[in-house]
Amino acid sequence: MSECVFCKIIVGELPGTIVAETESLVVIKDIAPRAPIHYLIMPRKHLSDMNALSSSDLKLAGEMLLLARDLSQKVAGSPSFRLVANNGAAAGQTVPHLHFHFLAGGDLPSF
Repeated sequence: MSECVFCKIIVGELPGTIVAETESLVVIKDIAPRAPIHYLIMPRKHLSDMNALSSSDLKLAGEMLLLARDLSQKVAGSPSFRLVANNGAAAGQTVPHLHFHFLAGGDLPSF
């Protein structure tokens, strides 16, 4: 999508600190971190939110979860992490491109 900030970061039109990438996913550092390690895991394919996922995206959704696991082992140095998905504006989603917040690097408050 030509208007999407994350799509522009993915294709290199806007700056972003890429932490990891695969054929179908990109991980960037969050510009306003809420934890010592705060990354955004997003698909290269533009999906506005979880409601936009279809059964054909099952593999992609699984890859997002497995990449979070891999990040915890390779980057965070600990198996402990939090994965957050805000779905829709009323839930706090500010960029309409499906993404998970990966939070790690210390004791995170529980909810």
